[in-house]
Amino acid sequence: MNLTFIGMPASGKTTYGREVAKFLKFKFIDIDQEIENKFKLKLPEIIERIGEKNFLKEEEKAVLGLKKINYSIISPGGSVIYSKKAMKFLKKISLIVFLKTPFKLLKRRIENPLKRGIIGSRNKSLKEICKKRLPLYKKYADIILEI
Repeated sequence: MNLTFIGMPASGKTTYGREVAKFLKFKFIDIDQEIENKFKLKLPEIIERIGEKNFLKEEEKAVLGLKKINYSIISPGGSVIYSKKAMKFLKKISLIVFLKTPFKLLKRRIENPLKRGIIGSRNKSLKEICKKRLPLYKKYADIILEI
């Protein structure tokens, strides 16, 4: 059994994921961290270098590369919901938990979406990105936790 936490950047996927993993004695897997380790760069630099479309492909590849895992908490990037393949795979191997965070809290936590490496922030506001993603988070969620 695995759990996957989905939600907007700054919703607490990593923070809560680590705590739940520690409590349950599960492994914690941070997909963004895996990608950063691969490129030896931070997310905004990776996105700047390879572009958003290629970053989404890297994110999908990293998720699909999770083979034979069990007793793990998975924290993918907030944009993972744009990949039907990745979400189908995560649904198959885990229970999906959407960390639904009020926009005011996200806005307070995210000073600059571009510096945070949020896909879509070049041409959309944080509010627009949230509005676009919300139906997808709800669609894939097995459980919705309001933070």
